[in-house]
Amino acid sequence: MATKMEQWREAEAPERALAGRALFDAVGAFLDAQRLGPDPVNYEFAYRVCSDPEGTVAKAVATLTDGGVRLTKRDITSLGGMVGTDRPVSRSLPTQAAAQGLVAQTQIQVEGFQDLVSAIRSETSDFGRNLEESARTIHAQMGKVDATEFIRLTTAMLARVRVAETQLEEATQEAVELRGKLEEARDNARRDPLTGLPNRRAFEEIYDEWLLAGATICLAVCDIDHFKKVNDTFGHAVGDRVLKAIGDVLGDTCSDHFVARYGGEEFVVLFNGIEVKAAERILNNARVTVADKRYRLRESDAPLGEVTFSGGLVAAEPGEAAADSFRRADKLLYAAKAAGRNCLIVK
Repeated sequence: MATKMEQWREAEAPERALAGRALFDAVGAFLDAQRLGPDPVNYEFAYRVCSDPEGTVAKAVATLTDGGVRLTKRDITSLGGMVGTDRPVSRSLPTQAAAQGLVAQTQIQVEGFQDLVSAIRSETSDFGRNLEESARTIHAQMGKVDATEFIRLTTAMLARVRVAETQLEEATQEAVELRGKLEEARDNARRDPLTGLPNRRAFEEIYDEWLLAGATICLAVCDIDHFKKVNDTFGHAVGDRVLKAIGDVLGDTCSDHFVARYGGEEFVVLFNGIEVKAAERILNNARVTVADKRYRLRESDAPLGEVTFSGGLVAAEPGEAAADSFRRADKLLYAAKAAGRNCLIVK
């Protein structure tokens, strides 16, 4: 004969199965809606969102996807510190990504706090005005009745309300300032400190944004020729100035488009809304400008020698991920190096 516990388990099993199936279906629907593949990281993230719809992660996702925007790998990485119970998505995530996740979480909390404080301020202000008006009305109606104690208490309440309003005003201002600092931190996390250009993270983000918008994208990968020789011969300080100079030329020549320092001596250029031939003309103008300059050492005015860059340029295919477009352009860059450098190969 089955025990009561066994009978209970048998009775509860169908209900638990239905709940588990509903959660499974919700996770699948979430992944499908966000166009995310069912890999372990995405599934764990979707499970966390769907299993706790009132939790911090779910609320952060609701904020990020407001207006029909889909999540990207970048978004999941930025929220990585909140995936799982006590661990990040991956122990190999760079420190910058972890910091970015903290910034994203904190900004959501600050925005919620600011909205809450604003609502409290509004309600408190209304309460204060209503209370003051009521006090005047009651006092007028009481005529000659001694209302000294009542007026004293009311006055004290109004004073406390005004103090609370002042404190809320200060808290609101602090929240506004903190939001500004967080925005600055987010921008710094996406900017290369040496050249002042956007960095690799910013490049990946803007590529994803343009891809979702259905933009015509061309991607170029550029690399300074013989850059190691510059560093070895003149030192890294001179090498840094060369990086800055070439970044400036690319930024100026391609000002209507997006230029980023990808890493080391590599730059990427994203062209939006133009065909590959037009992108080739713009990038070749930058290449010729760099090659025609006569760079000199700041300390001695001695010539630095010829400085050039090579590049590979591709037209991104519809729906092609940034990593795939970059890989194709990078192969063309290597071909340009093999062809003698100071040239641009397009496909």
